[in-house]
This record gives sequence, structure tokens and C-alpha cells, in this order.
Amino acid sequence: MITTAAQLREKYLQFFQSKGHAVIRSASLVPDNDPTVLFTTAGMHPLVPYLLGEKHPQGTRLTDVQKCIRTGDIDDVGDAVHLTFFEMLGNWSLGDYFKKEAIAFSYEFLTSPDYLGFPLEMLGFTVFAGDEDAPFDEEAYNEWRNHGVSEKRIARLPKKDNWWGPAGITGPCGPDTEFFYWTGPKPAPEVFDPSDKRWVEIWNNVFMQYFKQADGTFTPLAQKNVDTGMGLERVTAILQGKDNCYETELFTPIFAKLDEIRGVAHEPGTPRTAPERIVADHIRAAVFIIADGVVPDKNGREYVLRRIIRRAIREGSNNLGIKDAFTAKIAEVVISIMGDFYPELVAQRETILSELNREEETFQRTLERGTREFEKMVARVPDFVTNKVISGKNAFNLYETYGFPIELTVEMAKEKNFTVDMKGYEEARQKHIADSQTAEKGQNKGGLADHSEASAELHTATHLLHKALRLVLGDHVAQRGSNIDGVRLRFDFSHPEKMTPEQLAEVERIVNEQIRADLPVVCREMSPDAARAEGAIGLFGNKYGDIVKVYSMGDFSKEICGGPHASHTGQLGGFKILKEESSSRGVRRIKAVLVKDGAAEQK
Repeated sequence: MITTAAQLREKYLQFFQSKGHAVIRSASLVPDNDPTVLFTTAGMHPLVPYLLGEKHPQGTRLTDVQKCIRTGDIDDVGDAVHLTFFEMLGNWSLGDYFKKEAIAFSYEFLTSPDYLGFPLEMLGFTVFAGDEDAPFDEEAYNEWRNHGVSEKRIARLPKKDNWWGPAGITGPCGPDTEFFYWTGPKPAPEVFDPSDKRWVEIWNNVFMQYFKQADGTFTPLAQKNVDTGMGLERVTAILQGKDNCYETELFTPIFAKLDEIRGVAHEPGTPRTAPERIVADHIRAAVFIIADGVVPDKNGREYVLRRIIRRAIREGSNNLGIKDAFTAKIAEVVISIMGDFYPELVAQRETILSELNREEETFQRTLERGTREFEKMVARVPDFVTNKVISGKNAFNLYETYGFPIELTVEMAKEKNFTVDMKGYEEARQKHIADSQTAEKGQNKGGLADHSEASAELHTATHLLHKALRLVLGDHVAQRGSNIDGVRLRFDFSHPEKMTPEQLAEVERIVNEQIRADLPVVCREMSPDAARAEGAIGLFGNKYGDIVKVYSMGDFSKEICGGPHASHTGQLGGFKILKEESSSRGVRRIKAVLVKDGAAEQK
């Protein structure tokens, strides 16, 4: 019987392996050549090329446990179900089986005593109700009925609830069916009502069967895919009879260390407070993000990492009374809990700990600057003013610019006979949240990356650029991210200092030399060990399955990669570096375009 998270991972993969699925490893949290996301937010992101029809090295049936980061609901972290980092169990059909088999697999894993063993009377299901674009998903509905599910336990919901994609104007999309477990008092209601929050979603099956055209019409897809996702933390909690994710073995050792650091004894059976949960969740997420090559900084995913680390520090210092550095101590526990399944945490242990210690020291200096700014702010108010108020805008600016906690602002204001306009502060905070969510929908919306001919050529150019940088700067150069939008490429790489004009000119010359040589781009499939033995460069460490694709460009470049490529380097035309700049500490960024017809448009 499954009772722990480790058993759930193992049994899930074993079950789908017995159904002909190849087990693939989790991809990095840093997406490879997908400009639509800051982090991997779902299991589908690493499999984009294969959902679009490219052949996967390990076949048409796949299963995995994917690391994911989502920050759109970061202010909800601390409740029973929201997490910044989470694990998604998935099984995939790439043009192989479809609804009948997918639902049969799900039903067996959900109800078989050899696996989850959930009683059918504790489960509810949803299907797409149909609209003017696509019909009611009668096939999925009938499959559930064939497995003995009462019609009262199958809710028909509209597109906003039971439809996936496309992320953009056009692209693959389709209905889904979602599975819910009753967490309230037994017996479960006879009629399934998904609006009742005691029904907790645990799994869904997405059926990619349509393609949305630019004119808004939907046409059948030539390759129909199945994409599923089960939340490991939620299901583990249900298996253990817990009412929230934080009471399982994925978190309890973290809380024990937190108690030790604070010098307090936790009363058994007492729920953990929101500050305790935020610290545990955020440090856990930070450990995984740093392990995948991101360091705290001021932009993009580096800023997201900085934000969650500093939020954890604020909660620990202001609400839990922790006075000394503590984040690295919590990180040690996370590594011990998760390191067996995710060996990259163990491999990057020293980096993880040093980056957390560095950020904690930096944040302490930030708090000192915030205090000075606060003192300047109150000094500007004349002594004769009787109703001394710190505006909500200024209070929020202290928080947003200096990371200065609002609780500390209120406390210090009281000491100086000031009040804080909390209504104005909340209005400023909500506006910031709305603006951030709007921006994240653009950056973190997920979706299928661009696989046009132009993008394939730019992707090919990143390989040439990567090798040229190593030739000019040294073998310490490694890819730290890339972004291709069909017009230009952005390539991030490890290097400690600004490149000289002479170095940039030499890199550009080498890349153009290889383009003029019209090298063939050849793809071969092999094991990661064989690829490395041949000298292939791996971009993100422990992200590969048992079989990988290795792209060679003559004798010049050889990399493990899964993106789209040109067939010959001569197709690229010409290569022009537009800019070289800092991306984050120890990471530089090059922006470049391919020159066609003799001119490069500046982008």
C-alpha cells in the first residue's frame, strides 16, 4: 500500500512502465529555449517539440515526475494546498493511445488496491460540457460511466474549467477531464459539486485533439496527444489522512529544524502557522532553483528567486523571532529529504548553501538601508504636525524597493508617534500584485514554443555561438539559458567579466566562418554517457533521459539538445552580435540576429 511520497513516485512510474511507458527524468526548472516561461510550470513544457510531432528518443509513451515552480499564487502560500515548488506526476501519449486507454489507466491507478486504492464513492470527475467551438466530450463521459462512475459524480463544465490551450492565438488544444477527492466528513455527498472546496483536485487528463486556427476556428489535429498531471504533494496528504500538504514527511523534518533553530517545542496536533509554512515552502523552492543554475539577482527568474528567499527571511526574522542566519540550515534538511530522488541537489550542495548565505547577508544590508530611508522619511515631517502619517504609497515603497517589512514600518512608526495609512498601503500592494500577475501571464503563461524555420536557424546559431565562446573565453563557459523569439536570439553563459570588443569580434568571426562552411547538422540518438564520452556538451546537467539527441555540426560543435535545428549551417546566412551585457552575477548575455539579404535589423 502506498503511504509515502517516495512510494507514490516509485509506484506511479512502475505502473505506467508496466503499461509500455518509458520513464524519463525531470527536466530542469530553467526552460530550454522557451521564451514564454520563466520556469518550468508544468510537465508539458519540456516535451513541446514532441507534442508538435517531433519523434521522442524514448518512444510515444512516456512517464515522469517533473519539478515545477509557480509564483502566480505566491501570496496564497501558507494555506492548505498552495506551494511554490511542487512535483507533477505525468504520463504521456504522443499520437499513441487516446481517451479510452488514458481514462482506463487513470481509473486503475486511482482505485486498485495495488496502487492508490481510493474508494469510488470518494471520487468526483469533470468533463467538457461543449460549446460553439467543440462538442460535449461524450467520449470521456461515457468512459467514466463504463467504469461504474455514477452520472451524479460527473460534472459537465465549460471551457474556462475543462479546456487546455492554446496559450497563444493559435496552437494545439482540447478538452480535459479532472479528478477530485472528497476531503470532508464521510460519507461524501451523493452529487459531486466541484464548487465545494472540500472536493480537492488531484489529477487531470488533457486530450489535445484540436488546433485553433488564426480565424478562431478549431480543426482536428493529425497527432492527438494525452498530457496528464497528478500533484504529488496533494495526493500524499490524502493518502496519509492529512488535511494539508505541510503535515507530510515532505515538510515535517523542515519544521523540526525550524523549531530547533527557534528553540521552541511544537505542540503535537497544532497546525503550523502561515509564517512557518512560508519559510519551509520558499526555502525548499529556492534550493531547487539554485540547483538548476539560477542565482539571486534583480531581473527575471533571478529576481523571483531573490523575492522568495527574502520573503522567507522576513517571515523568519519578524514573525518567528529568528535573529541569526538560518536559510542554509533549512536548505540542508531539504537536500537530505529530496536528494535521493534529485541527485542534482547533492551535487550542488555547496553552491546552494553559499548562495543562500550570501543573499541573507545582502538582505541584512538592505534592511539597514531601509531603516535609513525610514528615518529620512519621518524627519521630513515637522514637529508641529499632530497627525503624523506615513502614506500607504511610501510604506509600500519601503517594502518593494528595500524589502522593508510593513510590520516593521508600523512598529517603528509607532515609536515616533506616527501612524501608517494601511488602506493606502493595501491599495498600493494590490495594484502591484495585479501588475505582476499581468506581467507573469505574459512571461509565465506556458505554451508551445515557436518551432518555425527562423527559430530553428536561430537555435542552430546558439550551438555555434556556444562553441565559439568556449574557444575564445575558455572551457568554463556553459550555457545558463537562452531565449529565441523567431527574430533574434538571447544567449546567457557563465563568464566572470565583460567581454572585450576584440573577443566579441573573434566570436562573431568564428561563427560566420562555420556558417560559410555550410556544415551538415546531424542528429544521432545515444545514452547520455556515450554522448559525454564523445565530447558532447550538456546544457543543464541532470535533465536527460536514458536516450538523448546529440546534434553535431561537422567537427565543430556537438551538443545534447532537443530543440529544432536547420539541416545545414549555410541556411543561417550571417551572424551579427548586437549586444553583450550582464545577466546576473557571474553570467553574461549576448543578443544576436541572423543577417539575411545583407542587413540586420536592430531588435
